[in-house]
Amino acid sequence: MSLSIFAVFFAAALLGSIPFGILVTRLFGLSDPRAGGSGNIGATNVIRTSGWLPGLLTLAGDILKGTLAVAWIPPLLAAGSPLLPFHQPAAALGAVAGHMFSPFTGFKGGKGVATGLGIFLYWMPVPAGWAALVFAGTVAATRYVSLGSILAACTLPLAGAMSGHPDPAVITSALVAAFIIRRHSDNIRRLLRGEENRLGRRRQEGSS
Repeated sequence: MSLSIFAVFFAAALLGSIPFGILVTRLFGLSDPRAGGSGNIGATNVIRTSGWLPGLLTLAGDILKGTLAVAWIPPLLAAGSPLLPFHQPAAALGAVAGHMFSPFTGFKGGKGVATGLGIFLYWMPVPAGWAALVFAGTVAATRYVSLGSILAACTLPLAGAMSGHPDPAVITSALVAAFIIRRHSDNIRRLLRGEENRLGRRRQEGSS
């Protein structure tokens, strides 16, 4: 019997739901990231509320769970059964959904950027590298993490298609990009109003 798409999705969602931002800050005896800054559990808000080391550890954890979701969960659950083309897409979407709507945080999670990066560094490494360069260049030039995240999300499926990756990977990357951009809707409105917070400046209320 082939591995169920639902089993892969929910196992990846469980892995993706691990709130590294909360775990890391508790390990360091620091304040819960939900109590300050934007209230987000992602690396950017952990950096703002707790400093660079906890933030970078959160980033590493969120990237790792994305990679493990697509690289480890499907073959683990398959236990020798053949993997089908929809197993990795299910794992990828599950991990991102779990991160964005973690049951451990009242279904209020992060925005999926680092977890998405971890997924596609394994699945489409060259397009993910281009997306990471776009992110880094945008943040370096503007100090807007949100703008860098949005542009990187847009870059990923385009680079994947141009690189000739299989349709399941490109379509999944487009879906993940759409979810990430949707999660940045408040940031987009603040960017248009010129009110978005820049990395390294004191937080404005409601920024991420």
